[in-house]
Amino acid sequence: MIIAVQFWSYFADFAGCKKTEIEIENGTTLAKLHERVCEQFPKLAEAKNSTLKAVGVNYQDDDFVLSDGDEVSFFPPVQGG
Repeated sequence: MIIAVQFWSYFADFAGCKKTEIEIENGTTLAKLHERVCEQFPKLAEAKNSTLKAVGVNYQDDDFVLSDGDEVSFFPPVQGG
């Protein structure tokens, strides 16, 4: 399966791109995809525990099982002040 991945805000700077595609196996969870992304883009690993993850327009938990053609977005933690 091919999953489209988007990086938002300074995550795009860390990744060096705003979008990429990653090939995964059927039954892959969002957590496993996130691990693959952090391996491919090591600068993102520093924020691994605080990364917000969405599939389509909905935030999802790590146990969400991805489907072919899903679009996944990774967001940095929300900051306010």
